[in-house]
Amino acid sequence: MVSAADNGDVANGDHCEVIAGTHKGRSGLVEDWKLSKSGHATITVREANGARFKTLARNVRRSGVTGMAAR
Repeated sequence: MVSAADNGDVANGDHCEVIAGTHKGRSGLVEDWKLSKSGHATITVREANGARFKTLARNVRRSGVTGMAAR
């Protein structure tokens, strides 16, 4: 099982920046936070241009802009 610290500190509606992994350097709004069967938190990130991608919550950090203000 994965520790809670590995599940990131973001929640649905937060603005985040990807700091590791395949999507490093991309940012957007967190959507669809889920805990997988193996215990890893996964999120969907929607960029400003509408593009979406999935990543692990541990690979992102919250940015200064949050919630509806980011739209």
